[in-house]
Amino acid sequence: MARFGDRSAQWLFVVPAGAYLLLFFGYPLVQNVVMSFQQYTTTTFYTGDAPFVGLRNYADVLSSHLFSRTLVTTLLFTAGSILGQFVCGLALALFFQRRFPLSRVLRSLLLLPWLLPLVVSGTTWRWMLDPDTGVVNAALRGLHLSSSGVPWLTGTSEALVSVILINIWVGIPFNTAILYGGLQDIPTHLYEAAKLDGAGPVKSFLHITWPLLRPVASVVLVLGVVYTVKVLDIILVVTGGGPAGATETIATRAYELSFQQYEFGRGAVLSNVLIVFSLVFALIHLRAHRRALTL
Repeated sequence: MARFGDRSAQWLFVVPAGAYLLLFFGYPLVQNVVMSFQQYTTTTFYTGDAPFVGLRNYADVLSSHLFSRTLVTTLLFTAGSILGQFVCGLALALFFQRRFPLSRVLRSLLLLPWLLPLVVSGTTWRWMLDPDTGVVNAALRGLHLSSSGVPWLTGTSEALVSVILINIWVGIPFNTAILYGGLQDIPTHLYEAAKLDGAGPVKSFLHITWPLLRPVASVVLVLGVVYTVKVLDIILVVTGGGPAGATETIATRAYELSFQQYEFGRGAVLSNVLIVFSLVFALIHLRAHRRALTL
């Protein structure tokens, strides 16, 4: 009876969580997959009829020249954001590992970009980077670094760089917080022993900090990629996918198809592409992590 009671208690904890996952994650995922094989438009809401079209949605979307362009933009946006967030976050985590006055206050202030609503952050950055009235170009002109200013939001290459920099600014606090927590778990006596052996800061980082921080760093990178590939609000607020589609990613293209052109079936195709991309990356990470543990 005691064993039966323990097992019943375990199921009482598992069933609500499982029901929540099935209802709010499993059902929308299955519905999105089904929708991608249908001609699901605004008329479907009135008639309830969504004809099955097989792989036609996939063929139309994936063979379009817009998909290849948005795929490249998504890869550039993701790679640039992850690299910048991780490098800056690791540098700040190492900096805050030192004891100095007001370190806790500065760490708390560093979280502000992460806590602000993305719409607020995007609107603020759009005002700052405005080519005509933005404070960034005004500062560049005041310092005589640029006479005409930089077309941060109107140039095709500059606009992509701008949204990458904004996303880096948003993601630095998360990377710093997680990496700083990982650094606190590294025993200090290892650094003391390395210092006695004559190892400098660079050797201590390469042979102590990075090997012990690698599991935490891999988690940060995976979460960063999964989050970045679906970034939508920053791009929509700052550039709207422009100019000339220079900042349009798979996520913004899926939004455009679903909620501007009301082609929900084709929008679901791109959503499934993002899911598959995140899943493949996560599986590659898990396989690499498992291989590292067996070595």
